Amino acid sequence: MGDEPAGRTTGHRCMPRWFALACACAATHLAVTLPAFAQSADGYPQKPVRVYVPYGPGGVGDLTMRLLADQLSKELKQSFIIENRPGAGGIVAMTEVLRAPADGLTLGEMGNGQSISMSLFSKLPYDVLNDFTQVSVAASFEMLLAVPDSSPYKTLGDFVDAARKSPGKLNLGAINPGSTQNLSAHLFQQVTGADYTIVPYRTTPDLVTALLRGDVDLAFDFYAALQPVIGPGKVRIIATSGEERDPLLKEVRTAKESGFPSYVVTSWNGVAVRGGTPSDIVTILSAAINRGLAAPEVQEKSRKFGMDAHGTSPQEMHDRMARDIAKWRAVIEKANIPKQ
Repeated sequence: MGDEPAGRTTGHRCMPRWFALACACAATHLAVTLPAFAQSADGYPQKPVRVYVPYGPGGVGDLTMRLLADQLSKELKQSFIIENRPGAGGIVAMTEVLRAPADGLTLGEMGNGQSISMSLFSKLPYDVLNDFTQVSVAASFEMLLAVPDSSPYKTLGDFVDAARKSPGKLNLGAINPGSTQNLSAHLFQQVTGADYTIVPYRTTPDLVTALLRGDVDLAFDFYAALQPVIGPGKVRIIATSGEERDPLLKEVRTAKESGFPSYVVTSWNGVAVRGGTPSDIVTILSAAINRGLAAPEVQEKSRKFGMDAHGTSPQEMHDRMARDIAKWRAVIEKANIPKQ
């Protein structure tokens, strides 16, 4: 016996093959999507959450996520486990996020480092704006422009004037070509219009040692990296790169105040999930991040590391990422930095 013609009623004796196939497909779809819908309920997260960090332990990016993970564990009554996956401009860490189910149980630390990678690498296994959903910015931190305490340059204007008079004589030190610090040095050269020698160092300790020896005329790094050596006989900060003065260095002018209004660099990091994560999970997570970052103990600890810990909406993080991609692409192209 063959199948009954489509549209013909056959009672309970049998059902058309096309109808059975449709039911099977619907059941399969329901089985696949149920975990996501279940996870999107108010009980999120129902399992421990992994947070992939694209930096090694101890750095400012790692510290940010550890402070936040502790607060999220309190806010959402579940463990948030840090997984350090440094290397390759964040590709290793974010690939782990992309491989995981879109259920909000795998997070990735994402920030201006990933915006730089969009132009620094000739090919990425993902698009940071389209393959991930941004959840919230976590913290921002500006660049410090440091000289040896014995340096004759008291202001940023003094330094730039000297460089213009003697092109190529003064050097700028920063870590790793392609890092925010290194690109900040290139942007400084572009904004001031002076000619410097940009010297890359492998690690922050290498840079600090060279700065203390006087091998570096002007160094670019974050407060957490330079704070231990700021002081008489060591290192002096002659400018900061933020929109406003650093609360920890209130006596130090910004580059904007020093006559270079186009030189503004604010590094940042935040939290992202795989694209396709249910919107209610993103909403719950974003709200928890904003509450956690506002906690007095997080604010106090963040300030000690020179970090401004404040959350945002998912859209605000997305927009910030898009702006930074455009900004650093222009710097990389103008500096003729080869793609990796």
